[in-house]
Amino acid sequence: MKTSSHGLLLLVFSICIFGQTFGQDSFAWLDLPASDNLEWVDCNSGFQCANLKVPLNYSSPDNETVVLAIIQYPSPLPVNSTDYKGPLLFNPGGPGGSGVDYVLEQGVHYSQMFQDQYDIVGFDPRGVARSTRVSFYETGAERALWGYEILVELLGRPDGIENAWAQAAITGQLADERNTGILEHINTDQTARDMLKITEAYGRQKLQYWGFSYGTVLGVTFASLFPDKIERMVLDGVVDTENYYATLWSDNLLDSNKTLQTFFDGCFQAGPDGCPFYASSPDAIKQNLDNLYNTIRARPLPVRLSTGYGVVDYARLRYAVFSSLYIPQSIYLTLAQGLSDLAQGNGEVIFNMTNHPQFECSCDDPSALLTSSVQDSMIAIICNDGLPVPRDVESAEEYYADLSAQFEWASIWTGVRIGCSGWPDYPKTNFRGENASAGPFTANTSYPILFVGNTADPVAPLAAAKKIASGFDGAVVLTQDSPGHCSIAANSPCTQGYIRDYFVNGTLPDLDTICPIVGTLFDNTTTPGPLRRGLYGAHPEERFLEAVRRISHSARIPTTPLSLVPNTGCASLGR
Repeated sequence: MKTSSHGLLLLVFSICIFGQTFGQDSFAWLDLPASDNLEWVDCNSGFQCANLKVPLNYSSPDNETVVLAIIQYPSPLPVNSTDYKGPLLFNPGGPGGSGVDYVLEQGVHYSQMFQDQYDIVGFDPRGVARSTRVSFYETGAERALWGYEILVELLGRPDGIENAWAQAAITGQLADERNTGILEHINTDQTARDMLKITEAYGRQKLQYWGFSYGTVLGVTFASLFPDKIERMVLDGVVDTENYYATLWSDNLLDSNKTLQTFFDGCFQAGPDGCPFYASSPDAIKQNLDNLYNTIRARPLPVRLSTGYGVVDYARLRYAVFSSLYIPQSIYLTLAQGLSDLAQGNGEVIFNMTNHPQFECSCDDPSALLTSSVQDSMIAIICNDGLPVPRDVESAEEYYADLSAQFEWASIWTGVRIGCSGWPDYPKTNFRGENASAGPFTANTSYPILFVGNTADPVAPLAAAKKIASGFDGAVVLTQDSPGHCSIAANSPCTQGYIRDYFVNGTLPDLDTICPIVGTLFDNTTTPGPLRRGLYGAHPEERFLEAVRRISHSARIPTTPLSLVPNTGCASLGR
């Protein structure tokens, strides 16, 4: 992604937020009263919405509160039915991803997948979107202009590290100056407590949860805090939680080159008719890409379309390639076409893969007021969670040197840690105790956790799933034999079948189970047809297969920094 301390952050685990489309929500959240209970109102055609009050600080739960925006696609079953399973909470990643948006787009499909037995529940975590949110900027225009200023990839300029470090200092100052008293309480362990509050508001004692990417950090945190409060938990696209809380960000890219190799191999196997960037061998395809990097670095391409304009430069090209690694089955064919066109002097496809109408500012759009601060919440969560980062620029330079010696994509990842180098010195919650902050996460949970990992995940290596699972008694790692970030990056009825059986029946896959995917990485023939919203008359297996197909097909390229800030609306500070 176009890095800098901010721009890079928005790619972090972006995401298994594959379905994030802020514009679909037509509900007036600001008009919905908040309550201590789940008081549902109908919203968005078939969904129900509520604003739930929870403590701002669980160490002082009787004082101030924050509001959580919650949406559910309710089960059609009566609550006294023996088939009704209760609420299933989702977190799509980020951090800073909107669970409301994710369930709004995917709720009907997950309900189908689980035979309508669950209420499919999404929530915007504290600090995010429609919930009580953080904002470092007084207007969306200020955020957009500062964001535009920092959209320079570290590898795109000789002083990239130093520039990112300086910008992180300014952002930290803005965050502290404009803190309304909630910023220091925007962190993962407080959100884990919020999930228990949501569960209890349903009248339940134990959590049912599916977390993707950063959502696995949230799940592991919950499991360490409340090991006896787990009914079912799937952690998918597993982040090394210990590494995350140490603010190291040093092992995420372990399999990133392996993922890229699947593009070269898949393109060669698809042949000249199936892959527009085909060459005589995988190595030849790789060499052609390297040559294209050099060409575009020396001579960027101007692009003028009816929908926008800009330049395809080295940084944009690198971003297009790296972000495609998140969702190869959905995007490799498009990437190959874009690279082929680019080699012929046409940058339209690559530009469209990474484009955003960056010169728009909507000051009056209510939805923009709710969602424009996602960038701020991501930085806040990461920096509040992790150990303090050294504040001197020399440490940033040393970190980049160490990471770049190991990983090709270090320049796209370094900004995550550097982004916290100027963060205010807020007290940490130390939820694991003063002496446990750097140790392994372990627990004997009330029900075994199911971990899921891909064999070539670009930012959440399978090794992380195995490492973290080893700390939880009875946990099982289910492996999906595919590239991409999280299991839903590819179409695998095998994987999703095991997940369905785990949630519905409580059964775990055998140890060392490996699931294949359907189709190839350069095969787009699995695109679903027109939506048959309920399929209630269909065979359960047909409904399941269609749901899995739709969920994987909704995977999209991770958005550019500004496109995660829709419309850059002129938002006011706080909620």
